[in-house]
Amino acid sequence: MSSETKFDVIVIGGGPGGYVAAIRCAQLGLKTACVDDFTGKDSKASLGGTCLNVGCIPSKALLESSHQYEKLTHGLDNHGIKVTGVKIDVPAMIKNKDDVVGRLTGGIAGLFKANKVTSFHGRGKLLAGKQVEISSGKKTNTLSADSIILATGSRPIDIPSAPVDNKNIVDSTGALDFDKTPKKLGVIGAGVIGLELGSVWSRLGSEVILLEAQDEFLPAADKKIASEANRQFKKQGLDIKMSARVTKATPKGKKVIVQYEDSKGEHSIELDKLIVSVGRRPNTDNLFAPEAPIELDERGFVEVDDIWQTNIPGVYAIGDLVRGPMLAHKASEEGVAVAEVINGEEPEINYDVIPNVIYTHPEIAWVGQTEQHLKSAGVAIKIGTFPFSASGRAQAMGDTTGMVKMISSAETDEILGVHIIGPQASELLAEAVLAMEYSASTEDLALTIHSHPTLSEALHEAALAVDKRAIHIPNR
Repeated sequence: MSSETKFDVIVIGGGPGGYVAAIRCAQLGLKTACVDDFTGKDSKASLGGTCLNVGCIPSKALLESSHQYEKLTHGLDNHGIKVTGVKIDVPAMIKNKDDVVGRLTGGIAGLFKANKVTSFHGRGKLLAGKQVEISSGKKTNTLSADSIILATGSRPIDIPSAPVDNKNIVDSTGALDFDKTPKKLGVIGAGVIGLELGSVWSRLGSEVILLEAQDEFLPAADKKIASEANRQFKKQGLDIKMSARVTKATPKGKKVIVQYEDSKGEHSIELDKLIVSVGRRPNTDNLFAPEAPIELDERGFVEVDDIWQTNIPGVYAIGDLVRGPMLAHKASEEGVAVAEVINGEEPEINYDVIPNVIYTHPEIAWVGQTEQHLKSAGVAIKIGTFPFSASGRAQAMGDTTGMVKMISSAETDEILGVHIIGPQASELLAEAVLAMEYSASTEDLALTIHSHPTLSEALHEAALAVDKRAIHIPNR
């Protein structure tokens, strides 16, 4: 720990918003400190926040491991590959996940050293006069800075009907560390996290039941894409129950008894494990002292202005603490932007083109507006779709589920939304994000030559289909 106490910038939080903000501040020549209290499995400090330690990265490692297992057991016959005797070693899979996390979190520590960011391990609290108190065990230390960035992220929402005990009833963190595959697994919430975690254990042999209180499946996604996703997940064996409100979850020995209500009445099911995944809330508890009151909105998010500044001049907030989607890449971009604001620059973030991804199989990814939103707003639109079943590359891969849907303005042809369900949707979406960042039209994409055969040709054909010019499907 450094003995220095005065900095140009102090960042509270070492997640994808905080560590990126700290590095960018240091790149700009600002004397920077980062305060973070996350502790890894080895009880040592571990940078990277929820995303790298117990969120984005470990869940993707498990999704990839389970996908490889599923391919070996179900997906290679058409390629003429016969595989027998395949077994899953869950502890080894968990160790691989932990190794991936360790390499990446260690990498951040290396980046801090290379960029001369001073790292403090402990819980940071904002005091008056732009001071930060760091608590670590019984020790406290106080730092001060000209500017402070709050980047403490979020945590899972608890629900009274299903109290997490980290044994039979777990949150999204606990679901990453099962020592064996549950025979019967319940998930409260059929959103992004619930679908991803449910998919992991379903592929490994669990009977998975998702209990979603909302009436509509994936309401933020385009309805056509959500409908196809629902169909595919049910085909995979996920039992998705909509309008199902959990009223009570009770541990019983090594089991969990879950009671829920839906349109058909009251039900009770017995499970081996239950995952509670109903959303996240900002980490603002004990973040600031009474003499440094930060304004919060009615949902507990930090109020900020157009340059991410709070009601206290020189104190900024980013990522899951503030308005907008709770996404790691959104937090990182805000971290860069705030660093540049502090340096006297005028950065911009286009919140209209933030990509969204669900890393199931098929993957689901979108950017921009949905058809239902644009129609409800009275915007005249054109739509083009292209199925992966008509893609030569997808056919060769044996992975033809899904489609690309492109929406443009009927007046200007500017692309307003791109929605994909299918192979490598998360990677394909980057082209759409870039196109929309430059206010491209579907004609611009249609005039862009794509390599053949590639999955990206599906975007090219969808752009052509907007004006009924697609080559490899009938135009209707």
